[in-house]
Amino acid sequence: MATASSSIPQPRLPAATETVRRNRILSSKLYFDVPLAKVPVIYSPSYDIAFLGIEKLHPFDSSKWGRICQFLIKEGVLDKNRIVEPLEALKDDLLVVHSESYLASLKSSLNVSIIVEVPPVAFLPNWLVQKKVLYPFRKQVGGSILAAKLAKERGWAINVGGGFHHCSAEKGGGFCVYADITLCIQYAFVRLNISRVMIIDLDAHQGNGYEIDFSNDSRVYVLDMYNSQIYPFDYEAKRYIDHKVELVSGTKTKEYLEELDKALEVARNNFDPQLVIYNAGTDILDGDPLGRLKISPEGVAIRDEKVFRFAREKDIPLLMLTSGGYMKTSARVIADSITNLSKKRLIDMEVLQSRK
Repeated sequence: MATASSSIPQPRLPAATETVRRNRILSSKLYFDVPLAKVPVIYSPSYDIAFLGIEKLHPFDSSKWGRICQFLIKEGVLDKNRIVEPLEALKDDLLVVHSESYLASLKSSLNVSIIVEVPPVAFLPNWLVQKKVLYPFRKQVGGSILAAKLAKERGWAINVGGGFHHCSAEKGGGFCVYADITLCIQYAFVRLNISRVMIIDLDAHQGNGYEIDFSNDSRVYVLDMYNSQIYPFDYEAKRYIDHKVELVSGTKTKEYLEELDKALEVARNNFDPQLVIYNAGTDILDGDPLGRLKISPEGVAIRDEKVFRFAREKDIPLLMLTSGGYMKTSARVIADSITNLSKKRLIDMEVLQSRK
C-alpha cells in the first residue's frame, strides 16, 4: 500500500529527461489565473464533437458535455458567464507524458480510428481528424490539467469532460486518445508542490492507462471500482491498483453503494492525499450498453455525494472528471448530481473563497 510519508520513493527518469519534463511543465500556459468571479466549473463548446454525422456511429454521446451545462444553466444552478474555458493542450504540453512517436502516430487517421473506434475516421484526411476529433480532446485535456490548480485554490473543481483513463503514455484505447489523468498529476507534482495524489475511479471500466503510468510511483494511490467482466481485461495493470473492487455485471445500487462505503474506508485508513482526482463515469447506469451495471440515477447522485464528503471531511481538494457514459440520459444524470452537490453545500456555486 502507498503511505503518506513525506519521503515517498519516486521513480527516477534519466536526469536530462526529468529536467526537460519539468521545464515543459513550468513553461506551459495551461495553468493560468482564474478570477474569483468565475466558478471552478471548466467547459468549452469545443469539447463537443460533431462532424459529417460520423459521431452518430459511435456509442459515446459526443454532445454530452454541452448538454450538461445547458441543463445547469437553464435551471439556474450555473451562470454561463462564470464557466472557465481552458486552453488547448499543445504538443509540448502533451510531451510531458507522451512520446514523440506516440503523438506522431496520431497523424494517421487509421490509428486514430482504431483508438476512438469509428472506422470511417480512417478514410478522412488527417487535418479534418485533427480539427474535429483530436482538437476537442486536447481542449478537454487542458481542462483536466487546469482543474487541479482550481481545486487546490477553491477546494473543488469539475471538468465537464476528461477522464480518459484507458490512455497511457504510449498507448491509447477505449475512446481515450490522451492521458489527461497522468498529465494532470504530473503538472500538480511540479506546479502545486503536491506529492500525494489519490485517484478514485468509479467509471464502470478499469482505469488501466494511468495504472500503467504510475505502476512504480508510490506518490499515487489508486482506488478503482469497476465491472471485472467488461473491457479492458488488463491483468498487468490490475497489479498496480492499491485497492480494487471488482464488480460483476448486473450489480445493483444497494450493493454498489455498500461496496463503495467499504472501499472509501480502506482508502481513508491507508493514504493521506493532498489531492483527490475523482473519475466519475456514468456508464454505471442501469441500461448502459457498455457498463452493464444496474445503478439508478439516484444512486449516481449518492455515489458522487459520498466521494465529495470523503474529501470534504479531510479538507482535501477534489477535482471531478465526467469520463464514460454511453446513454443520452447521462447528461441529465450528471447535471442532477451536480445540482445535488450544490444543494448539499458540498460545492459552492456562489460564494468563492481563495485557497492559496
